[in-house]
Amino acid sequence: MKYTSAEANKLLKALETRRNSLLSIEEKSANFVISVGENVEEVRPEYDFHSIQEEIAELNGKIRTVKHAINVFNTTHTVPGFDDMTIDQVLIYLPQLSSQVEKLRRMAEALPRERKENFRSNLVEYNIANYDPKEAAAEYERAQAELSSLQLALDAANAGEMMEIEIAL
Repeated sequence: MKYTSAEANKLLKALETRRNSLLSIEEKSANFVISVGENVEEVRPEYDFHSIQEEIAELNGKIRTVKHAINVFNTTHTVPGFDDMTIDQVLIYLPQLSSQVEKLRRMAEALPRERKENFRSNLVEYNIANYDPKEAAAEYERAQAELSSLQLALDAANAGEMMEIEIAL
């Protein structure tokens, strides 16, 4: 079947949720506690070891298949408007750029000369910006615009381009 990246990630989440649910049921059912005098068969939870193991193994196989398809897609498709970067490169670049934007925001908000509070000493100290905060503000605006356009381009790639995933649902 053909999926967009967004659909493939939703499929992956559903498979992982189903597997985690099975693991939780297994954890609650594989062992149980009874009190002295209770009839074991009356309180025994329903549990089929072999069928649970088979279903978990099947789900793990499907999860591997979907994750692999997403990884291949991410390493072979470029982001529109950022044609020199594949999706996986963009996924690395986004947090780097976000960090840069945050740093530039703080630098842009700095005063050229700002008095420091120093309660241990009677000396007056100043933080002096060793750069032009106006230049930092301009670079912040540029980086913020790049971040926004990159996020939109990635969203478009994830929602618009298709990948083939061969699994039985």
